[in-house]
Amino acid sequence: MAVFATAKKAQRVLLGLIGSPIAHSASPAMHEAAARAAGFEAHYHLIEVAGAGRTDLAVMLEGICRLGFAGANVTFPYKEAVVPLLNRLSPEAEAIGAVNTVVVEDGELVGHNTDASGFAAAYRNLKRRDGDRPVAIIGAGGVGRAIAFALISCGVTRLRLFDLDRDKTAALARLLERRADVEISGSVAAAVEGAAGIVNATPLGMLPNRDTPVPPTLIEAAQWVADAVYHPLWTPLLLAAQKADATVMTGRELAIHQALDAFRLFTGAEPSETAMSETFDRVMAERAEAERAA
Repeated sequence: MAVFATAKKAQRVLLGLIGSPIAHSASPAMHEAAARAAGFEAHYHLIEVAGAGRTDLAVMLEGICRLGFAGANVTFPYKEAVVPLLNRLSPEAEAIGAVNTVVVEDGELVGHNTDASGFAAAYRNLKRRDGDRPVAIIGAGGVGRAIAFALISCGVTRLRLFDLDRDKTAALARLLERRADVEISGSVAAAVEGAAGIVNATPLGMLPNRDTPVPPTLIEAAQWVADAVYHPLWTPLLLAAQKADATVMTGRELAIHQALDAFRLFTGAEPSETAMSETFDRVMAERAEAERAA
């Protein structure tokens, strides 16, 4: 990749994250650690702008081009909003309609979705065989879209969707109608009843919020429960799932695997999973210690 050749020659690559709130992100530490392990230097910047409109996002994206960035990740709440502002999309990102990784290639902005590939890797690690048993996805925004496509790519054939924004749910159901058996649920309870798994694809539970999208009494021991949130790592939803003896997948696996795939796209280099994983765990441990001391 031309971007990587330039960055490698300069021994320095610029990366970033666009979203809000993002002060808690472990991405800077993970990407910088992976670069060091690969033999070069990366500087990963947090670009936090709340309430950004189309013009604001366009200016930020133009900025990463002009300032020589190799690319930038995109997170809540802009994963869908950036799509029409990019020059090209990968086939996966185009199908999903959401982007979490923007790569600068020859002056053009190319959108990818490593949330989907990252969640697929995390789900495969659970070694589930859910097949035609339904999986409930709570939240139909950018990350919910990616997770739906990831589950389908892993062989899940039935999905139940719930979002307070009915338009988002309907839009995602239309995207998936030829790929899986999709049911729009009228409530969280209806979505999770008898489901093989439950995924929180909303920001609920991310500090300082301490809510849960699923009442603890609805979680069953036979289910697996995953959370896209990793701040904190053990959200109220996952603590309830653990108490119910359900199989639990924290946001750690998604965070690491999406970052591994994004690093490959940004740099053309193969990242060290060990470096990223150990860095993520260190950041989480330091954060937990700071919160206990506060």
